[in-house]
Amino acid sequence: MKKRILLTSFDICLKYQQSNSSDDLLLEVTKLDLIPDDLSFLRQLPVDVQLANNQVMEKNNAIQPEDIICYEQAAILTPLSVEAFSSVEKLEVDIEKLVAKEASIQISHDCFYYLGLDYLDQNQLTIRCLFTHVSVLNQENLMEILQISY
Repeated sequence: MKKRILLTSFDICLKYQQSNSSDDLLLEVTKLDLIPDDLSFLRQLPVDVQLANNQVMEKNNAIQPEDIICYEQAAILTPLSVEAFSSVEKLEVDIEKLVAKEASIQISHDCFYYLGLDYLDQNQLTIRCLFTHVSVLNQENLMEILQISY
């Protein structure tokens, strides 16, 4: 049986940006043919914590995914970083162990999605929610990010 996974991304946040790397990544993921899971996309979320979280929770209620992976652009040195403060902590998933397999992933300690976590906690939902920061995509890192992002 396919696993239901919700993938989210953000719209541009600075006027000079042409795109947001989180959304660029999800666009590339939509082109992949060999993904065994049932993916739903919620792309170009507004860069407003309350509005973005409301949209994610609406989509969550509609499709009831087993996992949510929230991507956002970040100025980071590695291609990806995983947020240390995510709901996987409650489900006893060891973030250190999760990223140990990939040297190109770092752990972040800057939780932007606290409203979403609060919603999951208050509603006692056991959905695993992972927050991932994506560096700006380029030809050198795109394939590596695609391989390790999902």
